[in-house]
Amino acid sequence: MSAAFQHSVGPHNARTVFVGEAWGAEEDECGGIPFVGQSGREFARMLGEAWNAPQLLAAASRERRETWLAERETWLQENGVLLTNVFALRPQSNNLAHLCCARDDLPADYPHGPVRSQAPRYVREEFLPELSRLREELVGARPNLVVALGGTASWALLGSHSVGSLRGAIATAKLVPDLKVLPTYHPAGVIYQWSLRGTVIADLMKAQNESQHPDIIRPERSVQVSPDIDDLEDMTEQILANAKILSPDIETLNGQIRCIGFAWTRRDAIVIPFINDLKGTSYWFDEATELRAWACVRALLESDIPKVGQNFLFDLQYLTRAGIRPRNCQHDTMLLHHVMFPELPKGLGFLGSIYTNETAWKLMRKHGEELKRDE
Repeated sequence: MSAAFQHSVGPHNARTVFVGEAWGAEEDECGGIPFVGQSGREFARMLGEAWNAPQLLAAASRERRETWLAERETWLQENGVLLTNVFALRPQSNNLAHLCCARDDLPADYPHGPVRSQAPRYVREEFLPELSRLREELVGARPNLVVALGGTASWALLGSHSVGSLRGAIATAKLVPDLKVLPTYHPAGVIYQWSLRGTVIADLMKAQNESQHPDIIRPERSVQVSPDIDDLEDMTEQILANAKILSPDIETLNGQIRCIGFAWTRRDAIVIPFINDLKGTSYWFDEATELRAWACVRALLESDIPKVGQNFLFDLQYLTRAGIRPRNCQHDTMLLHHVMFPELPKGLGFLGSIYTNETAWKLMRKHGEELKRDE
């Protein structure tokens, strides 16, 4: 066996690699086999549900450890899945803090960010060779997709441990350039916070689709973000004449409408700004021009074109105060999603992470913007 794969299980030419944090007590007893203990069995159950793999679900239900691991290994080999960890060792008391130190204890050219939000936060230099071992495994396997399970794996692969902000969004690895990564929560986190289970299963379903190819395929968008008034009025006429559906969305700042976006196809959208920057100055250079812009907004929202929004009640309260009465409001994506999957989060960031292939939603938001209540 190659030294690079000494503490992993599954085929060395895997299509999908799942990366955890470190060994627990049972992994240590087994000589470093990943995902052996309670969280390993729960991970197998979640993966079996997400990937419609009854063989894996049956393996996780076996009482004897040797039996379930042997059946799991067969499934891993047949499905091109490799399991590994960032650290091929067991931290004292299963606590990553014992591998860490303060930033002041490291040299000035230390290349990595914090792996934990609590002090001590930085991985000590003597444990950094574990990243080289992980890199060697990934280069050797060259998978289509790597799934980072938890904050430590996200730190190792993407340079950030903020898995709550990153999960569900495809990104490019920093550890191995051009390698596709999908972060989600660690199975141990699911055991401690059971409400995360549905989210992880949704992410694993996305992982199955993404594992079919190595490319990051972003949706094509044509979004006009800084229109002049003539462009805006021309576009308004085109939308009113041709659109079959219209999706409005407002952004607010300090209790005011900052901008309003309108999408009329999966690809095409326009953003109408009103507040130019965080200082509160107007985007439009005079009152008459701003009133023309508001007239475009009114014409679009009060048209008979069917409207669909996300948490649209939030938008409607602002629009109503502005004297606009939107017509033919047919659907709310937040409510539709919640009806279908009441166990899952329903904010726009979550919906974006599972229904689109955009970058991490929370990282797009600018400082100072207000959040809708669903987010």
